[in-house]
Amino acid sequence: MTLKIFFYCLFSFTLLHIVNAQNDSLAFNENQLLKHLKTVSSDAFEGRRTETKGGIKTRKYIINQFHSLGVLPLSKGYEQSFSFVEEKKTYKAINVLGLIKGTEKPDSYIVISAHYDHEGVKNGIIYNGADDNASGACALFSFAEYFKENPPKHSVILAAFDAEELGLRGSKYYIQNPIVPLNKIKLNLNMDMISRSDDKELYVVGTRYNENLKKLISNFKPFGDIKLTAGHDGGNLQENWTYSSDHASFYRENIPFLYFGVADHKDYHEPSDDFENIQPTFYVEAVNTIISIFKEIDKNFY
Repeated sequence: MTLKIFFYCLFSFTLLHIVNAQNDSLAFNENQLLKHLKTVSSDAFEGRRTETKGGIKTRKYIINQFHSLGVLPLSKGYEQSFSFVEEKKTYKAINVLGLIKGTEKPDSYIVISAHYDHEGVKNGIIYNGADDNASGACALFSFAEYFKENPPKHSVILAAFDAEELGLRGSKYYIQNPIVPLNKIKLNLNMDMISRSDDKELYVVGTRYNENLKKLISNFKPFGDIKLTAGHDGGNLQENWTYSSDHASFYRENIPFLYFGVADHKDYHEPSDDFENIQPTFYVEAVNTIISIFKEIDKNFY
């Protein structure tokens, strides 16, 4: 072999190794993630309002995906049923709760959550809620897919909460009826609106309340072009998001949390929050970033 051919082969091998390493960094099938999001935010799911046909269809979809991805039910089944009264109306709602058993610390739990409900149909117009919060709910499937090949050290509860839009009802009920004792829950990672940002900015809320999490996030390099920004937790003049989504229910019980989300956009709670308006590259990079943060926490914390 001539020296020229040798160096060419060495370069090709190195390049192949780099490409493979980059491919290995993807913890899930990004096309499947986008397919899930397109499906769950389609008109067929009728905006996923609590107790409606669309909400029931969404719940069944989540359960089917959990089952196919090897996620165990947290209790006897995946469903945690509850009811509540809002504006003199009684609602029947259902959380979907799955379990991945930890390999080293099975009695220590991390809850990864996202609400699956949205605004439903108003005056005959469907509010599909692609970003809010089909994006977070579908990211749960990517976590499940990742765990099939990379079992976590801690046990993980994948929680698809219902009735967030009606006052964080699903997460409140879960905290009051946790199935797993609250003192065994070490952290909540909550995802609510993670699929679009014109500034490519993904906010992470909650580091103000935990020095270890603050150090982790401040030194973390996100995927792609994402700007990972800590804040919105009362430490500055920004709007405080500490109580803005399901992570608030955990915070009230002194459970550390990280909430991932984007700033409100023109389609927030509008019928134009459709799949066509999400930003696929940002979404995939956001989910990769969140999974990677979980990996660091699972490896080095608690």
